[in-house]
Amino acid sequence: MKSIILIFDQNKKKEVDNKIIPLLGAKLRESVEYKDHKKFKFSEEDFLVCYLSDEQLSEFIEEIVENHWKIGFLPHPEMKEARQGFGVSSKLEVEAKNILDSEELLEVDLLLANGKSVLNKLIIGNTFSLMYGSGLQEGVFRKIIARLRSFFKSFRKVRLQPYGISWNSKSGTEMDQGIDTAALGMVVIQHGKSSMLSRRIIEDSNPNDGMMHCLVLAPKSIWEIIKFGFYSVFKSKHKNSLPDYVAHIKTDRIVVKSDNPINYAVDELLLSARDIEMEVRPKALAIIPGTLLDTQKEVEKNRVFKVQNLPKGELKNELLDRFLPFTNHATTEEFKWLFSILRENSQVSQSYLVLMALSTIIATFGLFGNSSPVIIGAMILAPLMSPIISLAMGVLRQNERLIKESLLTIGYGLLVGYIFAVLITWLTPLNTPNSEIVARIRPNLLDLGVAAASGVAGAYAHSKKEVAKTLAGVAIAVALVPPLSVSGIGLGWGDWSVFFGALLLLATNLAGMVLAAALTFLFLGFSPFRLAKKGLLISLFFVALISAPLGFGFSKMVKESKIIQRLSGIEIPQGKLRDVNVIQMQPMRISITIVSEKPLDFEELNAVKKEIQAIVGQEVQVELSVGIVL
Repeated sequence: MKSIILIFDQNKKKEVDNKIIPLLGAKLRESVEYKDHKKFKFSEEDFLVCYLSDEQLSEFIEEIVENHWKIGFLPHPEMKEARQGFGVSSKLEVEAKNILDSEELLEVDLLLANGKSVLNKLIIGNTFSLMYGSGLQEGVFRKIIARLRSFFKSFRKVRLQPYGISWNSKSGTEMDQGIDTAALGMVVIQHGKSSMLSRRIIEDSNPNDGMMHCLVLAPKSIWEIIKFGFYSVFKSKHKNSLPDYVAHIKTDRIVVKSDNPINYAVDELLLSARDIEMEVRPKALAIIPGTLLDTQKEVEKNRVFKVQNLPKGELKNELLDRFLPFTNHATTEEFKWLFSILRENSQVSQSYLVLMALSTIIATFGLFGNSSPVIIGAMILAPLMSPIISLAMGVLRQNERLIKESLLTIGYGLLVGYIFAVLITWLTPLNTPNSEIVARIRPNLLDLGVAAASGVAGAYAHSKKEVAKTLAGVAIAVALVPPLSVSGIGLGWGDWSVFFGALLLLATNLAGMVLAAALTFLFLGFSPFRLAKKGLLISLFFVALISAPLGFGFSKMVKESKIIQRLSGIEIPQGKLRDVNVIQMQPMRISITIVSEKPLDFEELNAVKKEIQAIVGQEVQVELSVGIVL
């Protein structure tokens, strides 16, 4: 390496004298203050080492390119962008040693925007600082804090802007191409080390491959940004995670146009223009690369145009007409398709009534036969899912016609179900509740959870053409057909505890499904929140009203479970307790088996009762069975 000429920031003369000059040692031929550098005439053979801020280097780079000077970089405190662009470490000693030890120079490309040199990145519009945060910050904790700070700044009203993006090769081997789209903004960099977002998704890049990378951010909702932002904060080592809303263009020339002035930043210098022409000047600089710049990777010089997910046509216009919503909004085409299906499903039809009658008949016979497989068969036939999902959409969008038609169809279905359940009950000589019936007359909050999951499944399946609706139909039927049949059985018996218990479960499932399905449609973007608010509040009121007795039932179930847990397997002087079952809570009545080595007389059985009461802590009626170990 020939002798070094140091070009330094005159405001840092003390640091230069105390640190840098001793580090460069005998190879330093001369040191020149930046303000005086025009007084010197450097030749193409001279090697210049720059200790300059980004602002100074941005000015100086034009002269460097024009005069073909060979350069190296030392980390200046205000040299943030150039450090990233040229891979310069923040440690002065490391980069000084790198310059002194290096014998070969590397010719690297230079990115230009409207003729101005770009040291690291060009930002167009709003890209959320999280997406291009510094990649060279020292310390993991500082990185996470910086990312989180940027992440929470993302929560504000934003709009997409219209952009025309065109690209062609300067060599003339490709025809001009382009796209009119809507986007939040763009990140343009030269290689994959330049930004946090680019490091995750750009691996086929090199500082001298003659290409730039343009990442176009076009999210359809705030949620897409939050999801990727959260992932970026906590998954810093993940690669190849291009979000769906980010398009990737890799080429040597790109032009961005807009009807309105475009706000953009070149290395944090704010500028504005209607057109931005970006091009790569290949091998424009001869440098000693920084220690963090990857120059060994062999990459193919192929162009990339991954723009298929950018909004176009009707979707583009819809996104431009409003603030970016929190969740994705369905397009007009998607909504028309779904609404026509739901409108059709809300109508009463002969096939609907026939399937309702058959599913109830099968479920009722299965309940009397205490047969789970038969009940599952009834679930497959049940058609109640369709009008319930239609009702959820009607509630969400305050569509009175859809609400009335859906409620009428549900009502007819329930009426048919009750008629056939009561008729079968009258024709069947069985009048004792079995385990399948008893399981559906004591609803609790767990049943509400099943209903909510079923509602989500039904709404999601209806909104996605590729999802088989029969799967969601089975999930929904699980929560509706059996309690409807049990309620009909209770009505046929004249047993009001069975009737009202199953009716409560039925009402719980209906209300839970409607609310959950409506929320799912809201999250999928089929209604703005201002329109959905009233319907959601009414649905939430009914769910809250029904949840009170369900909460009591759940509390009761928890108490029973604790009693069974306390007593099961306990050894007392008379033997070991097994097969504990709580028959009722008020007054408490328990059936239990005690395993003993000998028969127990009345006094010993009474002692067993006292032992149980001592464990439970209250008066208990006990049904005892004695098992003898022989």
